[in-house]
Amino acid sequence: MKIGRLNHVGVATPDVEAAAKVYAELYGATEATPAKAFEHLGVKVIFVTLPNMQIELIEPAGADSPIHKFLERNPKGGQHHMCFEVPDIIAARDAMVERGATVLGTGEPYIGAHGVPVIFVHPKNTGGVLVELMQDPALYAGEGAH
Repeated sequence: MKIGRLNHVGVATPDVEAAAKVYAELYGATEATPAKAFEHLGVKVIFVTLPNMQIELIEPAGADSPIHKFLERNPKGGQHHMCFEVPDIIAARDAMVERGATVLGTGEPYIGAHGVPVIFVHPKNTGGVLVELMQDPALYAGEGAH
């Protein structure tokens, strides 16, 4: 299993609208999506677009959100994760486990903010960086696809 292109970098922030404005004003990023709440993930998200990738701005949607815990340690926000596309999320998960990595949660892929299956690999396996692997949207036609 080889990873594909970098799809996005996740950035935790206390306010996705304010952060989107900063990325637009400083870097010329364009807003790719309106703010959207993902209740099942406990987050509110805006994707801003750069020429070669997106930045996922993530705000907690309640005290139980994993982003809320991140912001307790980093009140102004910061890089939360990197996300790479993979051609087959199940094969990627199995390869991670075979290689000794810890897949977070139950290990079962779930539908992420892009509407495709995702998994997360524990930061202890990648030098302190949380890595999201997502099914390549061009190769996914399942539930939640756009």
